[in-house]
Formats: sequence, structure tokens, C-alpha cells
Amino acid sequence: VQLQASGGGLVQAGGSLRLSCTTSGLEFEHNIMAWFRQAPGKERTFVASIDWSSRNMLYDESVKGRFTIARDNAKSTLFLQMTDLNPEDAAIYYCAAGRFLNHGAEYVEDYDYWGQGTQVTVSS
Repeated sequence: VQLQASGGGLVQAGGSLRLSCTTSGLEFEHNIMAWFRQAPGKERTFVASIDWSSRNMLYDESVKGRFTIARDNAKSTLFLQMTDLNPEDAAIYYCAAGRFLNHGAEYVEDYDYWGQGTQVTVSS
């Protein structure tokens, strides 16, 4: 199983980025997909998740109204549209896949597979 995150980069505050996570070897449509992020010296934290049907999305309070998670099951790809970025959003962004969330979508330990991360830098 491989997850490959891409789309990160340097953007000015107020700008936008669209992250993608392509997968292979994964029963994509059977997995809950999520984005997490990790800033230097900090723990990896939940950003957003989406269920297989795209009917249920969950967002961290800090990104609600600015970020949108989406998935394309036909292409086994996950997306994160990020708008109105601010310096606090700067981090390495990781995509994750999990079949069964024993604790909840926000819990790192519930995910089985992880991408390698893509760096998002926001200049003020």
C-alpha cells in the first residue's frame, strides 16, 4: 500500500493551496481518509476526515470554513482544498487511511496507512 501526498508549497497569508493524495494497493473506497499535519516540534494533529461515501466530513475547529476535504473513489485520490491560509497552518501535511476507527477520526493511532507528507509554508 502506498499513499503519496503532493501539492504543498510556499504561499502568502490569505492564499490557497490544493493538496492531493494518490493511493495504490489500497481498497480506497473501503477506507476512511483523513489529513493530519505536524508543525516543527509539535505533535501530529487532525485536520479533516471523510467517510467512504463523502457524506460525512469532520474538521478541526481551526480549519472549519477554510478547508474542504474531498475524495474521488474512482481515482483512489484524496484532496484538501485550503483557502485563507495563515502562518499557523504551516506544517507538513499527511494523508492517512483507516478501515476501522476504534477511537475516532481525530486519533492518529486509528489509521493504518500514511503518506510521506507534503510541506506547506505560509509567509506573513
